[in-house]
Amino acid sequence: MTALKPGLRLRSAVCTAEVMIVKGAGDIGLTCGGAPMAAPGETVGEAEAAADQMDGCQVGKRYVNADESLEVLCIKPGQGSLAAGGEALAIKEAKKLPSSD
Repeated sequence: MTALKPGLRLRSAVCTAEVMIVKGAGDIGLTCGGAPMAAPGETVGEAEAAADQMDGCQVGKRYVNADESLEVLCIKPGQGSLAAGGEALAIKEAKKLPSSD
């Protein structure tokens, strides 16, 4: 497991997805399609995708966990869904701006 830190790029072992860590640090297990993600220099062993975790990730979208302590940016789309520590990551909602009445 790779220690997460902002700026780290990771790639999926089961699809074409690549992400970059925006916020968060530590040894949280980040997965895509149910398989652990790897840093660019790491070798990726054979991994099998979990059928229930293949909803896809979209390029340019930020994904966060429930308490928003981890935030990742999808830099290359893929078929696998992102999860951290067994918890699915959700697309971060845009902040609403105040009205300019």
